[in-house]
Amino acid sequence: MAWTSVLLMLLAYLTGCGPQPMVHQPPLASSSLGATIRLSCTLSKNHNIGIYSIYWYQQRPGHPPRFLLRYFSHSDKHQGPNIPPRFSGSKDTARNLGYLSISELQPEDEAVYYCAVGLRSQEKKRMEREWEGEK
Repeated sequence: MAWTSVLLMLLAYLTGCGPQPMVHQPPLASSSLGATIRLSCTLSKNHNIGIYSIYWYQQRPGHPPRFLLRYFSHSDKHQGPNIPPRFSGSKDTARNLGYLSISELQPEDEAVYYCAVGLRSQEKKRMEREWEGEK
């Protein structure tokens, strides 16, 4: 019976059925043209943003969402296709926050912005090795 519980917990973890992180974004932000704005994404308290990549998407009225960027760290980030460098990501691990900064705001930046989190593949592999060591 104990092995069944361990196997079910391991299966849930490896398939992503375990507790999933939740994100919260403030409902509205505004600024002036030409200015810089910083949008935040708060990760649920029972998860550490330090092991997650933050993904940012933009959806303009009448258009599908488009990928802006992925941010894990200053040295591990990826800008989406044709996304200018005035869109940038960052994190505040002490406050469990991810940020999207948009500099030199332009009229076409008026949109809905979404954040999402994903576990880094290297971190997931390390965690899987730790699970194997606990057997």
